[in-house]
Amino acid sequence: MSSSSDFASLYLGLISGTSVDSIDATLIRFDDGRPEMQASLSYPWPNPIRQQILALAQGEAAFDLDAFGRLDVEIAHRFADAALKVLEQSRTPAHTVRAIGSHGQTVRHRPTGKHPFTLQLGDPSVIAERCRIDVVADFRRADLAAGGQGAPLLPALHAMLLGQQGYGRVILNLGGIANITVLTPDGGISGFDTGPANGLLDAWCLRHHGKPFDQNGDFAATGKINSRLLDALLSDEYFALPPPKSTGREYFHLHWLSSHPMLDQLKPADVQATLLELTARSVCDAITQHAPETRDVLVCGGGVHNSILMQRLRELLVPRMLCSTADYGIDPDFLEATAFAWLARQRLLGLPGNLPAVTGARGPRVLGAIYLAPDTD
Repeated sequence: MSSSSDFASLYLGLISGTSVDSIDATLIRFDDGRPEMQASLSYPWPNPIRQQILALAQGEAAFDLDAFGRLDVEIAHRFADAALKVLEQSRTPAHTVRAIGSHGQTVRHRPTGKHPFTLQLGDPSVIAERCRIDVVADFRRADLAAGGQGAPLLPALHAMLLGQQGYGRVILNLGGIANITVLTPDGGISGFDTGPANGLLDAWCLRHHGKPFDQNGDFAATGKINSRLLDALLSDEYFALPPPKSTGREYFHLHWLSSHPMLDQLKPADVQATLLELTARSVCDAITQHAPETRDVLVCGGGVHNSILMQRLRELLVPRMLCSTADYGIDPDFLEATAFAWLARQRLLGLPGNLPAVTGARGPRVLGAIYLAPDTD
């Protein structure tokens, strides 16, 4: 292990989110604890692996322990490929990177019940072996063991980068699932998953257009919102649950959508328009209820590129102002990957990575397990 003088150096963050669209990799330099991005890239998933991940995450794949083990290693190799690619493109020697923070690929997140658990694939030992860099992974389970949700884990970094004393602000992450960080004028921090964001939109678009996502919201724009379906979807008990709460693709997926019998009577474009409205309404309802003092909403994640969704959010959030985190110098596509570089640094410093006020854990916890790189070939 390196001395404490090394901790103001380079870290690499890796994550594939609930949309399973790509592996995001960021190379981050820390200066007095604040992250500064040096390089980034999105590494696309080969379609066969993506389909396996989606089938497993949505409960569509029959459980096969051998296939599960192989997928764990295959995902790790793709994560290692992404890490090595960002090092190559930035001409950064591996030995100058203190550690990789690898979130892995979530395939199941069950934070409630008698035995709550969360499961991310992507064997960290494989990544450490191939990259010759220490890896910190398995960030969520320590929080669950302490009675927390294990998510969301970004609010502490959101507060560091985007908080402003005396000013109410919401950071909205539109990934496969939407989550908000509420920063209150007095410095308070809270946050939770509001429900679906891109996950259902992507899945419905893939089913009916053969495209992995609805670029700019063009498919949704051709349809009309069906109020009966929208009301039925919004009546799901998840939306009424108080925080702390978190969810994932294993809950909000096409089987959940197909449980509503009226679906077969609607045009696919009308369903897409209704799903976009579901995302916008559930997000805005959550902000209205839990962040009434908010002056502005800063958006990150893939949904920031869906112009129809962004416009609808602007309309519903008036008089609040909505903009991208890019307007504040934070790349909206790589904020999550940056967070896991930060969490890796927190782990090596022995500092907590969770916020109990967000996750509901019994107290602050140091998150993640360390997988050491080999010393020699």
